[in-house]
Amino acid sequence: MMFGFDKMFDFNGDGKLDNWERAAQFQFMEEMLSEDSRSSDYDDCDVFGDAGLDYDELEMMDPDERRGALEDAGLDPDEYDF
Repeated sequence: MMFGFDKMFDFNGDGKLDNWERAAQFQFMEEMLSEDSRSSDYDDCDVFGDAGLDYDELEMMDPDERRGALEDAGLDPDEYDF
């Protein structure tokens, strides 16, 4: 029986992963885990840049300090997950 992620790669629908399907699965996983493909949830949205903030710096801040920086920039701190 196939579950979740494996089922997504059962291209021919026979209920098992053939070698080429398994190769596609591992290639996908490798791309997802590569340094170049990882990005923060907010990379596509320049909300922080427009407010004069850097996402990476915000991510490393103490939660109270981050909350203050977001509030000072006019952003709602409860709207963002860090």
